[in-house]
Amino acid sequence: METISIETKYSIPFFNKIPVVIEKGMGVYVWDEHGNKFIDFTSGWGVTCIGHANPVITDAILKQSKKIIQNPSSGLTYSPIRARLLSLLAEILPDGLDHVFFTNSGAESNDAAIKLARKVSGRTDIISTVMGFHGRTISTASATGQAKHRIKFNPLMPNYIFVPYDDIGEMERMMRETVAAVILEPIQGEGGVIIPSRDYLEKVSKLCVKFGAYLIIDEIQTGFCRTGKMFAIKDQNVKVDFMTMAKGIAGGFPFGALAVSSEVAGKIETGDHGGTYCGNPLGCAVSYAVINYLIEKKVDKNVISMGNIIIDRINKIRAKYSEHITDIRGKGLLIALIFKTPDMAAAIYSDCIKNGLFVNLTQGNIIRIFPALNIKQEEVEEGLSILESAMQTNITNDK
Repeated sequence: METISIETKYSIPFFNKIPVVIEKGMGVYVWDEHGNKFIDFTSGWGVTCIGHANPVITDAILKQSKKIIQNPSSGLTYSPIRARLLSLLAEILPDGLDHVFFTNSGAESNDAAIKLARKVSGRTDIISTVMGFHGRTISTASATGQAKHRIKFNPLMPNYIFVPYDDIGEMERMMRETVAAVILEPIQGEGGVIIPSRDYLEKVSKLCVKFGAYLIIDEIQTGFCRTGKMFAIKDQNVKVDFMTMAKGIAGGFPFGALAVSSEVAGKIETGDHGGTYCGNPLGCAVSYAVINYLIEKKVDKNVISMGNIIIDRINKIRAKYSEHITDIRGKGLLIALIFKTPDMAAAIYSDCIKNGLFVNLTQGNIIRIFPALNIKQEEVEEGLSILESAMQTNITNDK
């Protein structure tokens, strides 16, 4: 196919691409250039949170693009839509996070948080967690707790310390007066949807207070209703100094944000950070429209309802194939199936795509499900039927 041959010839080969040419999408469905229909259980790796080509987004882009896309002097001038978005975020952000800076991606948000935590603390060390994932810039790759994302890029940024996730004893053992911040995800997403103990984040928060370190919470994948709450740390007794956001913040438009406490903001000086496209009016308009939709449509309730349906159905499937499915983990619409072997997971993954379902294969033996948050029950059932068929075929053949 011409599209595949051109991309193969001219693109830098960062990905092992799926040989499917996607031309358009609508809701949870996408179509290839030959008109074949697929259901998307990846939501573009967690970004198309209200579906593909949602009019809420396309209308916002059209309306704002007719006004202005990028301000003169970029962030040095004010923007009405940026102010509206800031006001909306102020209503929903966890308590204590009073100041926001907009970025272009999750990696950029984390990079800025790490950089600023070091600056305002006057310390150098950053504690991160094993199996965590924070981005692909040199700084955030250095902060990622998976060697496969780090060791190829030596020399890495120094002063990163890794501790096991959900191990408060080891976290305390590594705390010292040189630690600027702890960075972690409330649920490890790319690492395999790893959910910590109920009081883990609270204990980490107390340790940070005790040792004078900042706490950076990475809500890039979990934020904006993905787990059933606007943010995964909502209602938890956690003092957050930095919170990073992206993915669902703008429904697929490249956009991110960094929120900080007043204490942190008070130590930041003019020129400490910036960015040409940060807080551009077009991105702000899309983000405002998406977040407003999530709130007005009470999408959080749908996430809980559909997530429960998926978990219940998968548990019934697991009961039939208990020797081959070692675990199921999930919260809201962030769900993982852990298979006994990578070969089986890969075969099921391939069969899903062949039969019209996109899922995500991560860590070799884990299939991750994270569809659009406004997915309907009949769409859930349609996708799960394809997944179950793929599992039945490959598990039966494995016996």
